[in-house]
Amino acid sequence: MNSNTLTGRRSLFALASGALLAVAVPWAPGAQAANARDAMAPVAQLDDALLAAMKAGSRGASFSARYATLQPVIEQVFDLERVLAASVGFSWPTISAQQKRALMAAFRRYTVATYVANFDSYNGQSFELVPGMREVGNGEAVVRTRLHRRSRSPVVLAYVMRQGPAGWQAVDVLTDGSISRVAVQRSDFQELLGSGGAPALAAGLERKAANLSGGVA
Repeated sequence: MNSNTLTGRRSLFALASGALLAVAVPWAPGAQAANARDAMAPVAQLDDALLAAMKAGSRGASFSARYATLQPVIEQVFDLERVLAASVGFSWPTISAQQKRALMAAFRRYTVATYVANFDSYNGQSFELVPGMREVGNGEAVVRTRLHRRSRSPVVLAYVMRQGPAGWQAVDVLTDGSISRVAVQRSDFQELLGSGGAPALAAGLERKAANLSGGVA
């Protein structure tokens, strides 16, 4: 994993708002076990896929090969349209359907490329899924996992999960309980949206994906 991955924070996990967890109820043994297992399953799937991608990167697998492996997992685990809408903010309903499709395609490539670029090498890391889930209101719950790193403190990743037609999917991810990807993306996106609307944001995301992937994503 490159040194900027989980220390710089901005590219993958975004900046911060503790608001999502401020309304949280305690970790509750009363939550239905089956419901908790269902919410945890996508996070476990992502953990396994990221670990496999890291090991593949250390074996010299190409960016495009790792992208192809991670793409279906990320699209299944995350509700990317909801994440994008929340990241765009109040202007989302004003964007045309055609522009939303283009923006969604660019955002999907950018999101997958970000994970591929950040989880790119293996040096004894492991994931530990924390049992249970934490309800945070508004139909959402948080599932936590720890990324253990050799000779370094673990990173706690908290996935904000929402149940929808496709089952439980992540709508945000927070690092160390407060660093929200959606919050920083919203901040980052506003300049492009203000300068050229959805087309400018789509073009900016395409450039970022190309830079991360060396032009293969």
